[in-house]
Amino acid sequence: MANPYQAYQQNSVTTATPGELTLMLYNGCLKFIKQGKLAIDAKDIQAKNTNLQKAQNIITELMTTLNMDIELSKNLMSLYDYMKRRLIEANLKSDVAILDEIEEMVTGFRDTWKQAIQITRQQNYKQAAGRV
Repeated sequence: MANPYQAYQQNSVTTATPGELTLMLYNGCLKFIKQGKLAIDAKDIQAKNTNLQKAQNIITELMTTLNMDIELSKNLMSLYDYMKRRLIEANLKSDVAILDEIEEMVTGFRDTWKQAIQITRQQNYKQAAGRV
């Protein structure tokens, strides 16, 4: 029998809007950065490497989803590239300070994205309510 939590997670991903998927990516990246920091503190090199590579993979996924026809995407690409390079550096050096820097950046992106989703939902609700 399938794990109910895994079934819920799978359903969450398959029914999420593109905006919600991006939010999930930011949250996942933050989770893996935090786990990487814990692994550094525990001197668990394998766990550090695994978690920081997962964070790097999420940044790569965010990079591939950008629409480069939009000017903002070009700026985001530069920032994502910077974050990815710093994650690699943090992994090589086991540097928690670099991870703190990237965690702060990702948190800012996540919080802004979350706010944008909320504003969009409110606007959609108002539009739908106006049609009734």
